[in-house]
Amino acid sequence: MSALFGNMLAFENPKPSKYIEAFLLLASHMHSQMLDFFAGSGTSGHAVISLNREDGGRRKFILVEMAQYFDTVLLPRIKKVTFSPEWKDGKPKRMATAEEAERSPRIVKVIRLESYEDTLNNIAFDEPSGQQAMQFEDYLLQYLLQWETRKSETLLNVEKLAKPFSYQLHIHRDGETRAQAVDLPETFAYLLGLYVQKRQALNDNDRRYLVYHGATREGRKAAVIWRETEGWKEKDYKRDKEFVAAQKLTEGMDEVYVNGDSYIPRARALEKLFKERMFAPVEV
Repeated sequence: MSALFGNMLAFENPKPSKYIEAFLLLASHMHSQMLDFFAGSGTSGHAVISLNREDGGRRKFILVEMAQYFDTVLLPRIKKVTFSPEWKDGKPKRMATAEEAERSPRIVKVIRLESYEDTLNNIAFDEPSGQQAMQFEDYLLQYLLQWETRKSETLLNVEKLAKPFSYQLHIHRDGETRAQAVDLPETFAYLLGLYVQKRQALNDNDRRYLVYHGATREGRKAAVIWRETEGWKEKDYKRDKEFVAAQKLTEGMDEVYVNGDSYIPRARALEKLFKERMFAPVEV
């Protein structure tokens, strides 16, 4: 840790990464997925990255941590180890070789769960008097939360999905509440259970598209197309259809999802499914 972070006291009593590497060699294979749900300083992720560099393995890791040092220690450590295998006094000792770079992670995805407090902060009522709903329980509270708060961002305000790339929630961090962008495309892919095989960012002149291609858990090929549709008229939907056809974005797909309305053949609006999956019972 001193090599990675210098003299800064980053984390007390971290485990040696070589120690975890030894366990991984005994209990896993080169294509294993490792889960550490008390990730601490990120030693397990460090060990996986190091092992893959040594033997060319394709191991993956999932690290779960709720403490504040996720942002101050764990995530910076994974970024540092990904950049270079050797550090001294908080600075890279050398650049990774071509082989080491090839065996390093390409993408590290960070997923943050909305907290209970953040959910309450983002509940908005259609009528000011609806705030009284928080004083009730059981049936009346459920009724008011279902109908009077249907436009709350935390409950997925479907009207704002016309601008999916600027959707925000109010998040409380470090003693203050601030607006923070939410990655709706990633969230929907997660809820859909989509095994993402390709992610494309495209532009049709002034229009931005984000397209996911992958397979569902049932093995069906699916495309999810996101674009900003606020203020669109009939001519805009026709142009949208022509662009999707020209880019062959739905070719060979069993299922096609889009945000909002469209003229795209076989496309389904994703809003209803999005909300259903958000509030579906947890399967054990």
